[in-house]
Amino acid sequence: MDKAFKGLGYRVPSSKKLKVGIIGSGLSGMVTAMELSEAGHDVEILESRSFVGGKVGSWVDKEGNHIEMGLHVFFGCYYNLFGIMKRVGALQNLRLKDHTHTFINKGGRIGELDFRLGNIGAPFNGLVAFGRTTQLDLFDKITNGIALSQSPVVKAMYDFDGALQDIRNLDDISFSDWFMSKGGSRDSIKRLWDPIAYALGFLDCDNTSARCMLTIFQLFGVRTEASILRMLEGSPDEYLHKPIVKYLTDRNVKFSFNQRVLDLIYETDKYGTPSRVNGLVVSGERGSAEPRKLLYDVVVAATDVPGIQKLLPLDFRKHAMFDAVYKLDAVPVQTVQLRFNGWVTELQDPVKMRTVNGDFSNGKAPGLDNLLYSADADFSCFADLALTSPGSYYKAGEGSLLQCVLTPGDKWMPVSTEEIAQKTLEQVHTLFPSSRELQCTWWNVVKLGKSLYRESPGMDRYRPTQATPIPNFFLAGSYTFQDYIDSMEGATKSGLLCAEEILKRNELLQSYKTPVSTTDEVTETAAVASSPSSSSSSQTV
Repeated sequence: MDKAFKGLGYRVPSSKKLKVGIIGSGLSGMVTAMELSEAGHDVEILESRSFVGGKVGSWVDKEGNHIEMGLHVFFGCYYNLFGIMKRVGALQNLRLKDHTHTFINKGGRIGELDFRLGNIGAPFNGLVAFGRTTQLDLFDKITNGIALSQSPVVKAMYDFDGALQDIRNLDDISFSDWFMSKGGSRDSIKRLWDPIAYALGFLDCDNTSARCMLTIFQLFGVRTEASILRMLEGSPDEYLHKPIVKYLTDRNVKFSFNQRVLDLIYETDKYGTPSRVNGLVVSGERGSAEPRKLLYDVVVAATDVPGIQKLLPLDFRKHAMFDAVYKLDAVPVQTVQLRFNGWVTELQDPVKMRTVNGDFSNGKAPGLDNLLYSADADFSCFADLALTSPGSYYKAGEGSLLQCVLTPGDKWMPVSTEEIAQKTLEQVHTLFPSSRELQCTWWNVVKLGKSLYRESPGMDRYRPTQATPIPNFFLAGSYTFQDYIDSMEGATKSGLLCAEEILKRNELLQSYKTPVSTTDEVTETAAVASSPSSSSSSQTV
């Protein structure tokens, strides 16, 4: 956290500064820009949409509703992201939740991993949490303990980095295969681990690498704060991105929105292999059909998996690193928002459940103020944002705003948004039977055909590093190689790593500087990335 807060510490004289073009305004791109602009470089960020944030993006619809592409929860081990937030003055925008992980089962039965144990921390609070959880029966708790006691996490107690490498070596098998080979039970996977896996990477344990799950478990096992959850005061755009954007614009970083990158401008060696990137071909300004050529000394592709696969010209596959990128895939996901005229997660008091008149701002509403998991619904994780993040999502005179993430998302892609909303509502009633007495007053569905990098067994070896075989072309994005999973923290780490690779090569990159004007017009065209589809309505479901 300290390094991310203070920065990497590089400074370049004006004669050595570079002109850097960054494709993508997600966390990885903006973090890269923070470090490069701090060092003294000229930075421009090009974004195909009209807003920043990438997969953490949010916007306001015409009715004033805040819409998100996912449910964004901040684990206590997001050290680098917390450092960045502290640097830009956004750390106070996080709301701390109780140190529990809560599971909602059919009929409203609650299961918990309760890490609260007075002043006693990891690993002991974790052992107690798993030992006394009501989400598993006694047999499953015993087998769960047997399996986890044989994990590299035990080694992490005295050799954290060595254990992390042991975990990375387990990437070729699924978590289910690893867990059951150590004596774990199938019911433990179904009732406990699958909901967690879905929340982390939108895949079940059968299709998630053991590396992914054990990386998280190692952090939970040795660092008390790692398993503590936080959520933003409100929407990501308002409480996370705006402070970062202000920080960047104060340092003369330029944002260019609605700029689709159509092609890379590059040179090849005598064998036809790309050796240098000179710039980008981008879509014309609004009202103009003519593409433009933008020249840079350094180009950073801060994209997701489908973004980099669409961006790279065919020639780039002559480099093994870029060819391997096409072995990666991303998972679909649907985010459903449901607004009610009462408090859905209030399970004890029917009067409180119906009471919406009064001041319930600042998290005062009744119900469960935390991330919630479920093994009994198609949405593996969800939250009442009117309670957890009231700054943007609480509306006076209205009740819960459930945000539900449907995983796995494959089966829902061809389904209409209306049917998705209806099916989600039915499953809410299954988990919270008392919610049948309430009315759903508004809904919204966002579909993403390609979201997080698919962290399946054997895929880790194909993740590219931030520095590439082309000396002035770099990659950032949570799918790139770093020691965490695809997440907000992973994106932040990749941005820091990318910036450091550029900064430590500053002398080498001087030979890639070009004095040519960046406004020459060209007529090249290429495929463009698609925007996420969303649908909303204020009708009753």
